[in-house]
Amino acid sequence: MGLLKGSVTFSRYRITGALPGHFSDFFDERIRRYAFQTVWRTTDEKAAGWTALENCLDTNFPYASYAQGRYMLFSLRIDRKSVAPSLLRLRIMEAERKQLDQSGQKKLYREQREAIRESVRLDLLGKTLPIPSFHEICWSVPDHVVTVCCLSDKVIGDLQEHFRESFSLGLSPCAPWHVEGESPEPRGPSTGPGSSAVSCSPLPPGIDPLTVGREFLTWLWFKSEERNGMIRLPDGDECEVVFIRRLVLESGDGEYAETIVCQGLHADLKEGKEALRQGKKISAARLRVTLDKAEWEFTFKADRFHFQSMKMPSVAESEGEEADREGQILERIYLIEKAVGIMEQLFRLFQNLRLSAGWKNEQNRLRQWIVQAKPTAGG
Repeated sequence: MGLLKGSVTFSRYRITGALPGHFSDFFDERIRRYAFQTVWRTTDEKAAGWTALENCLDTNFPYASYAQGRYMLFSLRIDRKSVAPSLLRLRIMEAERKQLDQSGQKKLYREQREAIRESVRLDLLGKTLPIPSFHEICWSVPDHVVTVCCLSDKVIGDLQEHFRESFSLGLSPCAPWHVEGESPEPRGPSTGPGSSAVSCSPLPPGIDPLTVGREFLTWLWFKSEERNGMIRLPDGDECEVVFIRRLVLESGDGEYAETIVCQGLHADLKEGKEALRQGKKISAARLRVTLDKAEWEFTFKADRFHFQSMKMPSVAESEGEEADREGQILERIYLIEKAVGIMEQLFRLFQNLRLSAGWKNEQNRLRQWIVQAKPTAGG
């Protein structure tokens, strides 16, 4: 699923660090060295390694099967073992009682309890079968961007650790705004067809990079209704953006955070506009985006510029030649990058306006749009 077929959920990361010389040879040696090992210690809670994209049992990567065009395509396999807390607690109680009976002690010392707990935990782990998970990866080498079919912070943490160990390179979150300490130095323009890299200026003081995504998505809803969904992109193309079925609006942080979820088939989503009047901003929305007769539908998560459950324009399937299969995969990747590129261009449009003298006027128009949607008394 994901890169190969069906809907796709993904997050994107920039490579931090310089690629070594003779990169193809380096990559081939490292991905084989750090491929998933089927034999691992029975008491380990986790094992991770690389596998082939289309065959999770392939860890040899014959004929550089991971290389397609300008991309490196492979998967991260993570096997985890876990023991149910209730079972662990019960076995510890049994072991402690047995220790007391055998020793004649009235109570156990803290060191004894800790030793029993660890012994029981390791024993249960040794008897537990691991549960595997697979996460598809697309590394666009010229763009220095890695696309991962996963949004889980836990999995991404494991990926960053294994990626650094394997390739001596870091992965930092990739969004079209600059976050100090997370964005690498510029590496020059991207090359190759389908590149989604968009140049955006660093955010000036006074604009919070942690909330600018919500500002952008809230503004995008306004713009999508201004001209019946049509928005002119910086490159001159016009795309259609429609908010459909689901909005998530949030305000505040921590224990003071408030969240409202609006769902339904009505395009106006009146509950969402009422939440805007209360000062909330959109953190996630289901969008339908159309450009040149190609249509994408996805949930956009504004805080991290993530994409969830993306339905893409259909890719024609053909039988027979392996080259046709590779072409289908590359076309799906192109469509993924195209959708990302559209959203990045929309953000650039917002950012340029946000930093211009016209932003005050745009804010007034946005407030007027929100007020006009307010229901009348008794309505």
